[in-house]
Amino acid sequence: VVELKIDGVAASLIYEDGLLARALTRGNGTVGDDITHNVRTIADVPLRLVGDNVPSILEVRGEVYMNNSDLVTLNQRQIAKGEKPYMNTRNVTAGSIRVHDPKVCAERNLRIFCHGVGYCEGLKSTNHIDFLAEIGGYGLPPTPSVNCFPNMNAAIDHCDQLVENLHDLDFE
Repeated sequence: VVELKIDGVAASLIYEDGLLARALTRGNGTVGDDITHNVRTIADVPLRLVGDNVPSILEVRGEVYMNNSDLVTLNQRQIAKGEKPYMNTRNVTAGSIRVHDPKVCAERNLRIFCHGVGYCEGLKSTNHIDFLAEIGGYGLPPTPSVNCFPNMNAAIDHCDQLVENLHDLDFE
């Protein structure tokens, strides 16, 4: 399986009976930061999962990120206010997801791609590709362009193609 590594901030979204209950960062590796108030402002994150028979508990892991074009727009606003522009999307994302005021986070137009699973009860999929399709069916955005290959050479050829087209992506 070949999957893009999104450069952002790792987060876990925890759904209970289909409702977003909590969102956490990795924090220091033992204790994460509660970022629920800010994750609720991310348009990609459903507050309620869709579909029939959603898992009773679903922890999805993903990457909160900012598009490059959104950083350009944000930096234009910064410069217009006479403030210093931000250096990169990852740093803006990391700072934005931890601010206390969700209005500030909402203005940053953050996004998320989901790619992994934590604790869950009721997940139906038994492999990664099916997992991504299942969470997509619940309204969560899975990491794009994930492909499964029959052998390493085919995977390497695909990676070479991805590298040639990285400039076409609007995210790091």
